[in-house]
Amino acid sequence: MTEMMTHTSRPAGAQSTTTGRLFVLELSGDRIHSMNPDGSDRKTIVTNCHLPDGIVVDVDAGHIYWTNMGVPNLNDGSIERADIDGANRRVVIPQGGTHTPKQIQLDQKNGKLYWCDREGMRVMRCNLDGSQIETLVEAGRGDVDRRDQTRWCVGITLDPVRKQIYWTQKGPTKGDQCRLFRAGIEIPKGETAANRFDIEVFFDHLPEPIDLELDRKNRVLYWTDRGDPPRGNTVNRASIDAKPQAPEIVVTHLMEGIGIALDVPGDRMFMTDFAGSIYSARLDGSGERNLLYAQGNVTGIAYAEI
Repeated sequence: MTEMMTHTSRPAGAQSTTTGRLFVLELSGDRIHSMNPDGSDRKTIVTNCHLPDGIVVDVDAGHIYWTNMGVPNLNDGSIERADIDGANRRVVIPQGGTHTPKQIQLDQKNGKLYWCDREGMRVMRCNLDGSQIETLVEAGRGDVDRRDQTRWCVGITLDPVRKQIYWTQKGPTKGDQCRLFRAGIEIPKGETAANRFDIEVFFDHLPEPIDLELDRKNRVLYWTDRGDPPRGNTVNRASIDAKPQAPEIVVTHLMEGIGIALDVPGDRMFMTDFAGSIYSARLDGSGERNLLYAQGNVTGIAYAEI
């Protein structure tokens, strides 16, 4: 998550007593880990997930939310919540309430969760308690459309200033047919999730974009791409207000890049790849470090100061 989602406000002059933590999903072990930003003090806080993929932290409420993809052809995806230490686990969206949920984001101000549903071909949201499930974008419907991977929605982030959502539709693996879209958070009056005319293609012909994060302070979008080099297996970024002709590649040589999290005040980002590595780097990509490797298949990652 971005820093705006995970920091709490304090009185002027108050001494900070927070500690930065990473929260990492291990798909192969169906587990959630918490650790220091340098990879030390690693703790397993949740077990027996169901193919976890995306994670977000609500610092003020002391919660983590994560998506369970489930088995894609079974339509048994779900979303769960627990305390930051893994206690008091509960179901937010039960199995089948979403098909294959991927990256998840938090709109704390309005009490909403947003996520992409891959084989469901949807961008969705609900209240923090799981009520009022809505489909905001419907890229396809039914088995025939589902076979078209260009309709699969994967990564998502929010721009509360312009009240827009950004999401990725990945296309065939390493197929250079992938797109990054944006649209209004709300469906325009008189339109539907399947037929809305405010959707803009932000970038197309990308190798295979996965997770998104927005640096809200500097208005820069970051994303991982697990496609083939040289443009794939990278971290990319682009201004959302003065969109360049092509994204800037800031990190290369990931091994199936998946998750990304930003710590903008600390000038750093964290990434995961499917080969099991967790990395850190400055926001411009310099100073890259491999914090941990061979950690199983790791997917989503979130950074928070708690």
